[in-house]
Amino acid sequence: MSEWIFPTLSEILAIADELPLSVGSIAASDSASAAQKRVRAEREWFGAIAALETSLRPLMKDDLNGVVLSGPLPVLGQPEFLSKFKVWSYTADPMAMVSSLLFQLPPADQIPSDGETNGETNDTLSLLPGDPLAVEPFCLALTSQFSLVMVLGENQNGDPAFQFSFDPEVVERVWQTLRLRVVLMNPVHLEQMDELYQRFAPIAPDYRLVSKFGQSLLSHLPEPEKPSVSEPRTHFQAQTVDSDSLKGVDVEILQAIAHEVRTPLTTIRTLTRLLLRRRDLPPDVIKRLEVIDRECSEQIDRFNLIFRAVEIETSAMRVATESLTPTSLAEVLEQSIPRWQTQATQRNLTLDVILPQQLPPVVSDPVMLDQALTSLIDRSARSLPPGSRIQVEVSIAGHQLKLQLQSQMNAEQLIHSTSSSSHQMPLLKSLGQVLMFQPETGTLSLNLSVTKNLFQALGGKLIVRERPEEGEVFTLFLPLEPSKSASGMKMI
Repeated sequence: MSEWIFPTLSEILAIADELPLSVGSIAASDSASAAQKRVRAEREWFGAIAALETSLRPLMKDDLNGVVLSGPLPVLGQPEFLSKFKVWSYTADPMAMVSSLLFQLPPADQIPSDGETNGETNDTLSLLPGDPLAVEPFCLALTSQFSLVMVLGENQNGDPAFQFSFDPEVVERVWQTLRLRVVLMNPVHLEQMDELYQRFAPIAPDYRLVSKFGQSLLSHLPEPEKPSVSEPRTHFQAQTVDSDSLKGVDVEILQAIAHEVRTPLTTIRTLTRLLLRRRDLPPDVIKRLEVIDRECSEQIDRFNLIFRAVEIETSAMRVATESLTPTSLAEVLEQSIPRWQTQATQRNLTLDVILPQQLPPVVSDPVMLDQALTSLIDRSARSLPPGSRIQVEVSIAGHQLKLQLQSQMNAEQLIHSTSSSSHQMPLLKSLGQVLMFQPETGTLSLNLSVTKNLFQALGGKLIVRERPEEGEVFTLFLPLEPSKSASGMKMI
């Protein structure tokens, strides 16, 4: 038992674990190290978040379909959820952290209401200094069909563990300890939270929903397996390395780094966006905050990509066609190109994007595809001298979409480089089986083998051609959605 004034959520679930069928968890091997147990618990946590989203989607019919409390960072971030559920996030007091910034902000004359925050409905609830809840990821979901609490913390033995429960009694206990924190630090929200709690009071779920949740969670925890040598690869099957080739300690380090980097960056981004909601900020402060927000987002996406690539490489995961969805490449590019232009401008490069008048949908994962393409742009941008050009050309190639990315130095640079060898491609050093390190910039990136596997897991095929003087040419083929005809193409 902790010495904190309130029990942690792990302690509540650990006590409830003594009751039959109260708490669910996936037992780790007793011989596993603490680091291995932590990595496994984190994978279960992320799998449970995906399973929760799957469980919430069928409920999204009315304007308000439930309440989701989480911490120390938001669990639900997609606009589709934020518009249908009331979401609060418990975190360290943002105002106390903001006060430590070097610059002082004038008092806000008017704080925007929930309806005036660009569609965001994720409110922040402050925690007392030293509250262990600030470092214990959790989520409490209350809906008309089920109530669920999930915690990434410790079990009764003090080992890292992920636990969850649909039991209304356990949910009630968790709610009470969360409510006490609101009473102390956020009383302005108490009346609304109490009303919503009464509206979505804890309820025992249909056993089929619990079973489906468990199956969905497990589906995001593929067990390592060794593919048969003679087994043919399909277009949607990712190439994988033998799991023995990625040492457990290397995987643990990579996953730990990804976690330790993403967590503070997400906190910084959350605080930055809270500041940007104020209406009394000077333009220069807004500009700097927007830069912080953009830089944090880029690095969070980078480590999300690394985390996903490690999962693919260590799980020998076969990506089934049903796990990929029709994806509007036009929309992906519409969101991505401005960021790519910014990346190029920051390095004094020119980015040209050549698109056909119409783009049909492809079969992929839109979020990961965006991050993977951005990673290729970043890899090319960091390898070029100022004044160079990056060209992205998209075209239709039969039943596939072809995206080619290549770099070009101008004529003067190319002649000077050829005659004097003054420009050499940046040195890349291998870090284990997954990452490459660029000493000149301190940049981490996925190696080409892992990058190819990642794109294959996203439904595509990446071909890389080396050019001694001007760098790499990336050619990506993505399958077109077969159900869409040319008449359904979207204009760019």
